[in-house]
Amino acid sequence: MNMTTPIEKREFKIVGKSVKRDDVLEKVTGEAQYTGDVKLPGMLYGKMKRAAVAHARIKSIDVSKALAYPGVKAVLTHENVPRVLHYGSPHPRSASCTKDQYILDDRVRFWGEGVAAVAAISEEIADEALDLIEVEYEPLPAVFDPDEAVKPGAPILHEVGPGGNLVLDPVRVNRGDVEAGFAEADFVLEGVFSGGRPHPAYMEPNICIADWDGSNKLTVWISTQTSFMVRGILAEVLGLPLTKVRVLVDHMGGGFGAKQDCFQHEFLCALLAKETRRPVKMEFTRHETFVAGRARHPCKVWLKQGFRNDGTIVARDMKLVYDSGAYGSHGPGVTTVGTNAATSLYRCENVRIEGRCVYTNTPITGAFRGYGVVQSYYALDIQMDEAAERLGLDPAEVKLKNAVRQGDIAPSGHAIVGHGLETCIKHGIDAIGWKKLRERDRTPDPKRPHIRKGWGVGCEMHGSSAYPGIKEQGNATVKVNEDGTVTLLTGAAGLGTGAHTALAQIVAEELGVRFEDVGVIHGDTDVVPWDIGAFASHTTYLVGSAAKIAAGKAREAVLERAAMKLQVQVGEIDASEGRVFVIAEPGRFISVAEAIGPSKGIPAANIVGNGTYEPTKSYSFAAHFTEVDVDTETGIVEVKRVIPVHDVGRVIHPIAAQGQIEGGIQQGIGHTLTEDYVIDKKTGRSLNAGLVDYKMPLSMDMPDIETIILEAAPDPGGPWGAKGVGEDPIIAIGPSIANAIHDAIGVRFHHYPITPEDILKALREKDA
Repeated sequence: MNMTTPIEKREFKIVGKSVKRDDVLEKVTGEAQYTGDVKLPGMLYGKMKRAAVAHARIKSIDVSKALAYPGVKAVLTHENVPRVLHYGSPHPRSASCTKDQYILDDRVRFWGEGVAAVAAISEEIADEALDLIEVEYEPLPAVFDPDEAVKPGAPILHEVGPGGNLVLDPVRVNRGDVEAGFAEADFVLEGVFSGGRPHPAYMEPNICIADWDGSNKLTVWISTQTSFMVRGILAEVLGLPLTKVRVLVDHMGGGFGAKQDCFQHEFLCALLAKETRRPVKMEFTRHETFVAGRARHPCKVWLKQGFRNDGTIVARDMKLVYDSGAYGSHGPGVTTVGTNAATSLYRCENVRIEGRCVYTNTPITGAFRGYGVVQSYYALDIQMDEAAERLGLDPAEVKLKNAVRQGDIAPSGHAIVGHGLETCIKHGIDAIGWKKLRERDRTPDPKRPHIRKGWGVGCEMHGSSAYPGIKEQGNATVKVNEDGTVTLLTGAAGLGTGAHTALAQIVAEELGVRFEDVGVIHGDTDVVPWDIGAFASHTTYLVGSAAKIAAGKAREAVLERAAMKLQVQVGEIDASEGRVFVIAEPGRFISVAEAIGPSKGIPAANIVGNGTYEPTKSYSFAAHFTEVDVDTETGIVEVKRVIPVHDVGRVIHPIAAQGQIEGGIQQGIGHTLTEDYVIDKKTGRSLNAGLVDYKMPLSMDMPDIETIILEAAPDPGGPWGAKGVGEDPIIAIGPSIANAIHDAIGVRFHHYPITPEDILKALREKDA
């Protein structure tokens, strides 16, 4: 991508408008087909038996009683499935993932790991059969803490990797002279920060249906963000050519990054279907989505920074340790991204950062919205607030002073385009009257003397695309139909974000047709062009660019035919809203249908445009200004108001972008205040694997959100400068809440979630 390419300036007809999503009606009426809605003749139901031990070898496993149980059609164990080592996540083979899993193994590495699978004529019978499978375990020493896991003599979970329970070699970034920077500093701040294990808790559980036809072709219906990657890993592990695997994904009930992995049931579902020659459905219970799903990596961060008295950062020394759980999954990618990200956001010439990722006998952690950056920026942003307090300065001004800007080197190694972060901070300061808020009267309300109010600001930057960790490619095909309507074929998954609507807008705008005349075909790996998957905030940026290229090629073909029929040169005409018109005489036009219509006896021209796009890196920015009420009697923190200011380059669908921002804020509030998937540190057992005990904020817990979307720093890599927005809001909201709590009660917290118990304990210690 040529980073010097100018941004196209034009008056948009469709881009930038909140057009009606064409999936709304079927979703609100319940007609939308999710994987769980698929029903096939003769379908069986699969269930997995899960270990109730954190670390053990399987000495024996007896399935005879289960096989004899009426209604049971097949049972699988490690003894009768292919033993192929594979990547738990079906990403392109890169630094993002680790090859350390089998379909089923003779060794258990976390409490809840699958050890056997059953197919039966009903879910109830399958569940009953699981109890009849007898497993004898040889317990092994377990380790549940990353610090303990890397000590000499700790039990080793895997033979792959660099050893010593490290998932990968430490990620190290060195720039400048850190020691000289600290020598130059007027003061140094040092702190330890930690984050819990929040879970994505998507509405639709993990689910898979598998069926084989008479030609030995496998068809899989599945809720996944990466359908082509699932196709690839199924083919690889089961020994099939790609043409013999078809993956179907229609609607999805959320993923948030976590549905990039395979979860054992994909392979087992396919194998059970093959053995029984009947379709098999395997659907996780809510308990299983926690136990066998993917949560965010718990992380411990040690951060030391040197500052001048004017607030300038002169040195940064940082160590991060991510807990991968029992398998690697996205541990390498998360660690690499989170570590490299810490070089940026707030500029510093002298940095020394090391990131490690460690195996423990706990449930697997994986990709989750904010991908490693939530953890590192939480520490970085809070310490910036501490520096401002130490200096007696406004934290927003200190962050503004150090904000990355045009030309600074981003974590990817590319130069940053534009002044997005500076603009977000400045805009937020002005929009809410930040300076007056800082000078406000802090006397408690006599009617509510136990309530303390506080304001905080948190900042972030996040990449659109996973480059350079993954060399991505977006593809799209655009066909012009004989009636002038258009079909976009895309492999991009729809997670509920409205991505397909945005892609249709891009095609309509570029081709010059009405939005309602663009249909989208997706979700069938046999039909649509190859797609890397929906992740890394890159669908609009990456696939949108490919769709724009494809639409541009189709447009050229349409204009060539129209020029002949209008008897003008191609450069003299343009297309808009389904009409091709002479620029100098707008009243002289023909429709797109007429342009491609009958010629030489052929009903319509075959106009197909294909687009392929390989990006480098783009960054979006945000600053969140947050107000909280802290109840000093109960310790409860209530987020009252959030003003998120986001730079998205070019907004394609304003309401969809706003929805992404508000949804990320809701998740971030939960992560910061209430959500933590808790694992018993003595047994490895899950303690709150369900929506009753795992506390997420609900709609009535949401604050007033006044979203501000800026087009401050359009990036030449995206369609008309558009960048991603999916992950950004969950990164900025956490530190803004933590900083607001400090502003309210004068207590600084270095961890999340910050619970009422933490608040009350800190207040007691403060008053002691």
